Amino acid sequence: MDDELRAVIDLELRLLDLEVRRSRELAGPLIDPEFREFGASGREWDRESVLAVVFAADHEPLVVSDEAAVRLAEDVVLVTYRTRRRERTTLRSSIWRREPGGPWRVLFHQGTPVPTQM
Repeated sequence: MDDELRAVIDLELRLLDLEVRRSRELAGPLIDPEFREFGASGREWDRESVLAVVFAADHEPLVVSDEAAVRLAEDVVLVTYRTRRRERTTLRSSIWRREPGGPWRVLFHQGTPVPTQM
C-alpha cells in the first residue's frame, strides 16, 4: 500500500476517534460538503445531520480491523474495514475525494451490519 492510501485510511480512522467525533471543528474539515451516508441503522445522513447528531452524541470506542484502500481514480479512494462494538460487527466503506489542490474529504460512507450467527 502506498503512503497516500495509508494517509487516507488514517483520515478515516481519525473520524472514528472519540475526540474528533465530539468536535465539529475537528470533524468538519474531513467531511465533504456533498457528503452522504447510508448508516448501519438504515438512516440516511448528509453532512449537517452527521455533524449535528452523530458527532455530538456520546459513543463507545470501536474496534477496527481489516482496513484496506484502493484508488478508484487519481483523486478518489475507496476505504473498507470492519468495526465491532459489543456484539455488533459492521462492514464499512467510504469514498474519499480530493479536489485539485485541496485536502482529502470523505464524500460517501456506508455501514452494513453483519448478521449475528445462529
